[in-house]
Amino acid sequence: MAPARAHKARVEPITPPIDDPFVVHREFRRHRRKRLARLEQRLEAKRAKRRFWILLGALFMLALFLGVTIWEQIQSVFGI
Repeated sequence: MAPARAHKARVEPITPPIDDPFVVHREFRRHRRKRLARLEQRLEAKRAKRRFWILLGALFMLALFLGVTIWEQIQSVFGI
């Protein structure tokens, strides 16, 4: 039995209707807005990651500062 032949589906390009001359321009602007929205979303995700790591670093530094300060106070009170 012979293998089945590959069948390529013909893809016809989508053409805008001719009766409205502004369809192409509207679609162009719509795709541009979508592309810009994707870029903005990517940039916002990068900014959010950066803010998260900066905040985490600041909290770590605060915890370290408080730990050292408390340890010094404990040493001075108990004479360690």
